[in-house]
Formats: sequence, C-alpha cells, structure tokens
Amino acid sequence: MSLRGKHILIIEDNVLNRVVYQITLGVEGANLVFDRKGRDAIVQLQMSLDWDLIILDLMLYGGISGFDLFKDIRALPAYNHVPIVAVSASDPSTAIPKARELGFSGFISKPINEALICSQLEAIIAGEHIWHDGTLVDT
Repeated sequence: MSLRGKHILIIEDNVLNRVVYQITLGVEGANLVFDRKGRDAIVQLQMSLDWDLIILDLMLYGGISGFDLFKDIRALPAYNHVPIVAVSASDPSTAIPKARELGFSGFISKPINEALICSQLEAIIAGEHIWHDGTLVDT
C-alpha cells in the first residue's frame, strides 16, 4: 500500500510538525489539507467526503482538545468510516487508553518518527490499529 493519492486532513498547530508531514507524506504522494487550529476542522471535512485519514493533534492552540474534536467529528455520520489517528506529545500512558476508549484508530507519539510515520499511517488506512508510544516497537 502507498499514500499516493490518499486524502489526509491534518489538524496540527505546530509549524515544525506540519513541515515534517508535508515533507514525509507529500513525498509519498499524499494529498494533504492542514487545519492549524482545529476550529475549522469540521468545515474542512465537509469540503469533501473523500477522506482516507484524519491526523489529529490532541493539544491544539487555544486549549482546544483533540479528544473533544474527535467526538465532534464522530457526531457527523458521513465521517464515521474515516480512520482518525491521534499524533501527540501527550503522555502515552494516559493518552493511549483514552484514545482506545473513545474509538481512535491509533496513537502515534511525538516527536514524529520520520522513518516510521508513512508505514504507520498506511497500516491505519488499511484498517489496522497502531498504538505507538514512542518506542521502536508498536504496542
């Protein structure tokens, strides 16, 4: 599987992380749309029904919670099938259980591992669940 042609919405407020996504995922041919504050995520989603993946930071600018935004997205029936992965610097020992409980498709700890991120996202798009706490082995 490849990210070529996949439509990915990335909700991320950190400029450096957005650059990492642009370089690593963009080189793989993914079509990326960024929302840097989370406030416009629902509007971005509704611009297309053809999303393959949503990458969601858990701690967004202005105190917006990625967990709350996840609930808002899942409240829209048209997007129930779209996998959502949390990519966060939050403590994995607390964030992973909460993400699992809410129904996220996975969790990837920051800093983003550029060598792993594409294969992790490909696996999530393919229906696997990835719970990566930052160690070299997925949990």
